[in-house]
Amino acid sequence: MPQKVVTSQDLPSRFILLGEDDADDREMLKEVFASIDVSFILFFVNNGSEILSALEKLKDNQMPCLVILDYNMPGLSGADILRELSTNERYKNIPKVVWSTSGSEKFRAICLELGAVDYVIKPNNLKDLEKVARYMLSLCLV
Repeated sequence: MPQKVVTSQDLPSRFILLGEDDADDREMLKEVFASIDVSFILFFVNNGSEILSALEKLKDNQMPCLVILDYNMPGLSGADILRELSTNERYKNIPKVVWSTSGSEKFRAICLELGAVDYVIKPNNLKDLEKVARYMLSLCLV
């Protein structure tokens, strides 16, 4: 179940849709993103099906500026979601980043081939997490 339902007419223009099933990772991301720029709103969902459902509910002018996908989520993986999104023109211009604990070159190559702008390994310290978050926010400003 999404933490916030994304259906409002007044949706912020700078919001990020983030699929992450790990509560600790969600909390850390929420804190780090807020410490960098409070004007971005994060909408968290717990699995791939919820990402697809949330996007389907949005109007064309309400699309997120970025979609961040955990590679290993219950149900649909980050690659599965990318495969689904790549079949719909509505989502073509939204940058998508997959982040994962796996450094698998195979997973990375698959995700990039399916339309991810990057595949990022989840950092294991706060300083590196802040760098990754800043990088991800920069993708919204393009």
